[in-house]
Amino acid sequence: MTSPKRHPKAALHTVALFEATKGALVIAAGLGLLALIHRDVQALAEEIVRHLHLNPASRIPRIFLEAAGKADGGRLQLLALGAFGYASVRFAEAWGLWRGRPWAEWLGIVSGGIYLPLEVYELFISVTPVKLGTFLVNVAVVAVLARERLIACRSTRKP
Repeated sequence: MTSPKRHPKAALHTVALFEATKGALVIAAGLGLLALIHRDVQALAEEIVRHLHLNPASRIPRIFLEAAGKADGGRLQLLALGAFGYASVRFAEAWGLWRGRPWAEWLGIVSGGIYLPLEVYELFISVTPVKLGTFLVNVAVVAVLARERLIACRSTRKP
């Protein structure tokens, strides 16, 4: 039995969709930050901690509550602007990958590869399903893009 033929750019299209999805999620987060302007972010954070039955004196809830206490309109706008900038890069990369642009492959290799040492360090500290999953997905994305670049470089070399 023969395996079905895959589209030659299926891997790149998969990574492009993944990057576009990340961009869309970050846009949603940025819009959420803008929706918090002119609201009592501290009270909202306290309500979330209570709703989730978290101990406000524990490490993570405390960090969350302290950050919420410092979240004024200017900071929220700045964070939203950063989110929109990050999303723009993700969308540009997704477009370039979908169209098979080498610059997008390099952008993905560099932007994904930058996080790998930090992710390995985090795994040495403690292994959680989220950390391991993030690391494996990032390795897969970088590997797919590096493979595409390697294939392209080999095909342009003269024997």
